[in-house]
Amino acid sequence: MKLSNRKHRRDTAVELSMTSMIDVVFLLLIFFMTTASFIKTERNLDSGIKVEKKSSSAASDLEPAIVEVLRSGERFVFRLGSREFGATEELVDVLRQFENKHDGAFVRVSDEAPFRMAAAAVQACKRAGFAIVSYVPFGNNE
Repeated sequence: MKLSNRKHRRDTAVELSMTSMIDVVFLLLIFFMTTASFIKTERNLDSGIKVEKKSSSAASDLEPAIVEVLRSGERFVFRLGSREFGATEELVDVLRQFENKHDGAFVRVSDEAPFRMAAAAVQACKRAGFAIVSYVPFGNNE
């Protein structure tokens, strides 16, 4: 008993439709092209830090300029190392003597110091020739 009307031939070859295979290949190609990353990986990027070999007496071996604004008795003063200055002009004169101006200066300001003293310290560093001045606040517990 035959269930279907189709005639079965054993000698006919099976044909594959190439249209659907080409569609799949193009879809895969488009997928991989859109998800690929064409930027440099981080390990291949150049470092922003330049290392230079210098002698032991190079300017970068000198201590950085750290100006502190803090209370001394009843008033606020500028401290540079162990010296204290009450006037901005005295501070500028001493800061001009630093040779490592390209390393920048740091201004550490007490929490209780008035803003005008902090601004005067930053301006004194700029007037002395420091290109970079970093402001660092510190509390009473330090």
